[in-house]
Amino acid sequence: MELNFDIVTYNLPLFWQATLITIKITIVAFVIALFIAFTVGVLRSYDISRVFTVVLAAYVELFRGTPLLVQLFFIYYGLPSVGIVMDAFTAAVIGLGLNGGAYMSETVRASILSVPKGQEEAAFSLGFNRLEAIWHIILPQALRVAIPPLMNGFSSMLKETSLVSVISITELTRTGNLIYSRTAKPFEVYLTLALFYFVLTFSVVLLAKQIERREKRWNI
Repeated sequence: MELNFDIVTYNLPLFWQATLITIKITIVAFVIALFIAFTVGVLRSYDISRVFTVVLAAYVELFRGTPLLVQLFFIYYGLPSVGIVMDAFTAAVIGLGLNGGAYMSETVRASILSVPKGQEEAAFSLGFNRLEAIWHIILPQALRVAIPPLMNGFSSMLKETSLVSVISITELTRTGNLIYSRTAKPFEVYLTLALFYFVLTFSVVLLAKQIERREKRWNI
């Protein structure tokens, strides 16, 4: 078999365009996931309401217990049956956001529970109410613990964007598939695809290490 990487060079503009779409989907979905994670994580940590606890626990178990691919199919193809219609990009970021939020909420919850109970009691003794204690005392400490696994969550979400190709979004994986279907050069195309994903995820790893180093300096 004769390798020909000229097809990669010729199609680089398509790969770059798809990379930008992948990054955009990841960032928007991650913001949604972070909002969900902190909301659910805080509410489940304090058992504010029995109803809230049951509903949120059901959400977490549902999205952690079913494949992301099935969730994307349900959101994009299933929901229109009951009158909920959305474009592919919206379905992708909602699906990734809900799935990532379920996983990351457990990270946030564990980080909050790792803060010594005495910190909250000290905040109450200084006149803080529950909300102020959480916002000013508990969350800043929990965030230091949560940063590394949350960055891992971002990296995982970046790779999981490859699944949104099933709902007709032309991100990296779908672009690679389309180029392969035209050129019949799987080795060159999928090697390039793997390199693009590696560079993106490795960049996230470097960013995470930089954040951790800064965090250590702040704690000194």
